[in-house]
Amino acid sequence: MSICMVGIDHNRADVDVRALFSFTKKNAAAAMLGWKKVPGILGCVVISTCNRMELWASTEEEWDGDLLELLCITKEVDPTQYERYFIRRKDREAAEHLFRLTAGLESMILAEDQIITQVKEALALARENYVTDSVLEVLFRDAVTAGKKVKTNVTFSRANQTAMDQAVRMLAARGFSLRGKTCMVIGNGEMGRLAAQTLCRAGAKVTVTVRQYRSGMVSIPMGCDRINYGERLEFLPGCDLVVSATASPNYTLTREQVAQAQLQHPVVFIDLAVPRDVEPAVGELWGAELYDIDDFRMNAMTEDVKRSMGLAEAILEEEMDVFYQWMDGRDLIPRIQEIRAEAETDLSLRLHRILAKLPLGEAEKKDLDAAIRTSAGKVVNKMIFGLRDALEKDAFRDCVEGLEKVYEEE
Repeated sequence: MSICMVGIDHNRADVDVRALFSFTKKNAAAAMLGWKKVPGILGCVVISTCNRMELWASTEEEWDGDLLELLCITKEVDPTQYERYFIRRKDREAAEHLFRLTAGLESMILAEDQIITQVKEALALARENYVTDSVLEVLFRDAVTAGKKVKTNVTFSRANQTAMDQAVRMLAARGFSLRGKTCMVIGNGEMGRLAAQTLCRAGAKVTVTVRQYRSGMVSIPMGCDRINYGERLEFLPGCDLVVSATASPNYTLTREQVAQAQLQHPVVFIDLAVPRDVEPAVGELWGAELYDIDDFRMNAMTEDVKRSMGLAEAILEEEMDVFYQWMDGRDLIPRIQEIRAEAETDLSLRLHRILAKLPLGEAEKKDLDAAIRTSAGKVVNKMIFGLRDALEKDAFRDCVEGLEKVYEEE
C-alpha cells in the first residue's frame, strides 16, 4: 500500500489558479465518491482552503494512476496547462508534509491556528462519505495530534492570527487607522466572523451582512451590527473598508455594482475568498483600493521564529515516528489477532474441566468462559504490544514468528 498526494498552494499559484481547483464540501464529497471507485484507490481525502487544495489517496502498491489527471478530469481542465502549479508527494515525503501542514509550518501565516480544524474537517467529510480507509484515518489523526502538541509546547508570536490580522497590520504601516472607521464584512462564515472580530478589536464600527433567509437565526460577532446581504450596495458608499469572505461561486461585488454605488471617498476593499468575491476590475475604479488574500503574506523569519521552528520540527519528528511504527507493523496485526485467538482457545480448553465441576448453570458457565477468553485476549495483547514497544522491529517480528510456531507445532 502507498500514500500519495497532489497539491496546489499559495507558494506555487495565485488566487485565480487556486480558485479553479477549490472545492466546497458538497462537490468535494461528490468528487471523492467518484475517485474511490477508481481501481487501486483504497481511500481519499480532500483538503480545500483559501490557500491550498490537496488531494490525498491511499492506493495499492502497484497502482500506476495519476491523481492530477483524476483531479483535472473532475474539474474539466487540461492537466498539461496546470501541471507546473502542482506538487506530487508519496509515502514518507507525503506524510511529513501533512504533519508540517497541520502544525501550521506550511501556512501563509506561520503556525496559524485554523489549519488544524481544516485538516480535521477534511477527514470528517471523507469519513462521513465512507471514502477514507484505515491508513488515511491514522495518518490524519496522528497529524492532528502532532499539530496540537506543537501548539501546546511551542510559542509562535503570531500563531493565533489570521489573514485579517495581517491586513490590519499592513494598513496600519501605511498610515490607515481603523479606529472609528465604518467597515462592512460580507459573509458570516468562519472567516467572515474572524475578520469582523479583528476589525472590532481595532476599534472599527463593523456591520456584517447575513442572508435574508437566515437572518433570524444567525449569530454575529459581539459588537457588530447586521444588515441583509441585499442591502450591501446601499450601505457601501458610507464605508471606509469592505471585507468579503464568503463561499459564493459568484462575485459578491462586481465592477458595475461598485461603480453604480458612486463612492464619495476612498474605500479599501479586502477580498479574503477563494474563488474571488470581488471582481478584480473593482480596483480600477476611482477611490477603490483592492487587496486579495495573497497580499498578506508573512515572509520575515526572525531568530526567535527559527528557534520555534526547530522545536516544532523536533516534536513532529517524534510524532511521525509513532505513525511509521504503526505503518511498518500493519501487516503483523492479523497475525497477532490469530495468536490471541489461539491463546484464548488454549486457556479455555485447559479450564474446561474446572468449569464443568463448578456449581453453576450452563448460561453462567458460558458467561464465565467468555469472560476468561476476553481477559486472556487482553493479557496477550498487552504482552505482545509491550514487546513491540521494547524491541527493535526485526526482533519483534522474530518474536511474533516464534509465537506462531508454538501453536503450529500443537
